[in-house]
Amino acid sequence: MYLSVSIINTAAGTLYNGRASRVAFSASLTLPSSTSSPRFYHSFPSHFANSRFGPILEISWNFTALSSRRSNRMAYSTARATLGLTQPKKIDPPKISFAAKEVDLAEWKGDILAVGVTEKDLVKDENSKFKNVILQKLDIKLSGLLSEISSEEDFTGKAGQSTVLRLPGLGSKRVGLIGLGSAASPVVTYRSFGEAVAAAAKSAQASNVAITLASSDAVPAELKPSTASAIATGALLGTFDDNRFRSESKQPSLKSVDIIGLGTGPEIDKKLKYAEDVCSGIIFGKQLVNAPANVLTPGVLAAEAQSVALEYSDVLSAKILDVEQCKDLKMGSYLGVAEASANPPHFIHLCYKPPGGEVKTKLALVGKGLTFDSGGYNIKTGAGCSIEMMKVDMGGSAAVFGAAKALGRIKPAGVEVHFIVAACENMISGTGMRPGDIITASNGKTIEVNNTDAEGRLTLADALVYACNLGVEKIVDLATLTGACVVALGPSIAGVFTPSDDLAKEVLGAAEVSGEKLWRMPMEESYWESMKSGVADMVNTGGRQGGSITAALFLKQFVDEKVQWMHIDIAGPVWNDKKKAATGFGIPTLVEWVLNNSS
Repeated sequence: MYLSVSIINTAAGTLYNGRASRVAFSASLTLPSSTSSPRFYHSFPSHFANSRFGPILEISWNFTALSSRRSNRMAYSTARATLGLTQPKKIDPPKISFAAKEVDLAEWKGDILAVGVTEKDLVKDENSKFKNVILQKLDIKLSGLLSEISSEEDFTGKAGQSTVLRLPGLGSKRVGLIGLGSAASPVVTYRSFGEAVAAAAKSAQASNVAITLASSDAVPAELKPSTASAIATGALLGTFDDNRFRSESKQPSLKSVDIIGLGTGPEIDKKLKYAEDVCSGIIFGKQLVNAPANVLTPGVLAAEAQSVALEYSDVLSAKILDVEQCKDLKMGSYLGVAEASANPPHFIHLCYKPPGGEVKTKLALVGKGLTFDSGGYNIKTGAGCSIEMMKVDMGGSAAVFGAAKALGRIKPAGVEVHFIVAACENMISGTGMRPGDIITASNGKTIEVNNTDAEGRLTLADALVYACNLGVEKIVDLATLTGACVVALGPSIAGVFTPSDDLAKEVLGAAEVSGEKLWRMPMEESYWESMKSGVADMVNTGGRQGGSITAALFLKQFVDEKVQWMHIDIAGPVWNDKKKAATGFGIPTLVEWVLNNSS
């Protein structure tokens, strides 16, 4: 028999704890009345879909007696969940209707006709007229104004250049020339083109846009669907603005995009749908990383994961482990990190199973889920420590759950995928993990903690053991793990570490198709000497040199030798400093990799 207790209050309810601290909250508690030492479990509604991290509360604790000290701790946990009284606004992701068409550009009617051009497309003859057929036709329709303005504005077609003109003579209200430049990756080129068109649409408050390439005939027929998909991806992501935490914001105006000159038919329509599916995951991942730590606690992250599973319940299921269940699995490494926080840890496991047919491959995606990292007793201090940015330390989990959302929409056949995140905070308190402590991971290996700020690998250790125990064949983990990787590869390239050449080929191939930059790094076994402890099996950090390599070697200790495993350090590309926003990095690559492993 169970005794159910519901405490619900979204506006006027109060919780007083001596000093009359007032908190708005919503929670559901279940008490198994048959046990001598009661345990509370929590359950969540779908917060992300309904309220975008609205005012919510997660409560999870174990006790033998409801002492006043424990009661005070409970009230403190409650207060942390609503710190600052921040109530994010509900915003809907951009909804744009995409269509592939073959129509006369001069006759197309709408707000903006955007033409992607290269430097070669802008070459003119001895009469200062375009040689390019499409530009020539438009220029004639506009009585030479297009060529004249491109010359006067020194428009050369380089990446980042654009000019949008409001001219009479065409069906469209405006004509835009967007420079394509010469990026090494066509995917990146066309995605950037889509983003530039979205920016132009925002500026003009345009609701319908046509997009074409001046040299669309030069795109090989087999690449036209993926080209259209990349353009659509850029347009969708360029339209999205995460305004949940702004007091004022505008709704995006762009509603429809016609992609002209790249063909029509089921293949290109399928690719446009794929772009929408992947973008839904990327936007979800961006919102998770952008959310501050006072809003996105470990419990809220668990709730968001559950909401994805509920939204696609035909293929996704969720399992959330509490502290006692993690203790039963002997996850001492993960729980050691979580011990200092008033916000309890949540071990999150989503599982994708195809809607029908045989499962031929079992995969696991593991993400680091530190919703905030203070550094612990080795607290982050000094210039460049970036403690104010440590909300992004759950970027690996955002990539994993973003991929789960996209795959829930795509529903690939023949593949089972497990999405695993050991979510917690790394804080400081009298109960927290200290430098010099020895903790024991769930595979029995002991770790001397010589630096509490190398905590991500400790949480990943137990998550990797858990993944291996599921019987998966391949594991990819993603983590904002080391500053050393950013030093080595800069802010836009992720480091890849794996002993498997086959897995490296698979994932790097998926990244190339997705337009994301990954670089394989060495796993130099001799560096393990610096990770040896005098009193335990290992320490959790080596010296400053080769820090990203020793971190990967540490993770390797918790992976079954029979399992193909890869670690991706996304500390650099998880965040765009120029835009001051999350990138959603890793999600397109993960989705592409899973699809390549499906039947």
